[in-house]
Amino acid sequence: RQNEPDPASLAIDLFGLHFANPLGIAAGFDKNGEVPDAMLAMGMGFAEVGTVTPRPQPGNPRPRVFRLPLYRAVINRLGFNNEGHEALHRRLAARRKGAYPRTGIIGVNIGANKDSADRIADYEEGIRAFDGLASYFTVNISSPNTPGLRALQGKDELVELVSRVLAARRTRPVGPTPVLLKIAPDLADEELADIAEVALEQGLDGLIVSNTTIA
Repeated sequence: RQNEPDPASLAIDLFGLHFANPLGIAAGFDKNGEVPDAMLAMGMGFAEVGTVTPRPQPGNPRPRVFRLPLYRAVINRLGFNNEGHEALHRRLAARRKGAYPRTGIIGVNIGANKDSADRIADYEEGIRAFDGLASYFTVNISSPNTPGLRALQGKDELVELVSRVLAARRTRPVGPTPVLLKIAPDLADEELADIAEVALEQGLDGLIVSNTTIA
């Protein structure tokens, strides 16, 4: 547990949020929102839970994580294993209840089910499910372990995705919940330029770089 407050020099303000420090826990460690407050108590400036999909799914068959000691590398083939929206919503809502509601910046990383017929609708559902509970959203379209998911990084597909996701947010007095886009590391310069253009034109709050490489 962190016993001393962070020095003021470490604080940073981004997209309407005040981070006590810039170091946080990325999505993947706490997929189901079981220990975000423990991470914050250790001194993290934020904790991002997920990736979470509308319906629970088991992910890819085990074994799905492999160490390569010679190269100091890890291969992961998890495939968005998680307990779904309902379980995460229950845990995050419980943080806000009681005489001493929990505080701290909690991001929610949202994804699409592997067998979804409309993946963009899955992202819209994620926004609606956690708006008001999430400090910010991460739209994860960069996992290589969900077949076809990275196709949403194409310019035309991305315009539709981002416009629908942003429209799904509720209007709040303090402004809409920030939305970040998580992109893959295996993109060509032209693809990166297209993503940057869409992000600026549509009004995304930021980008997260990057996810697992397929190189």
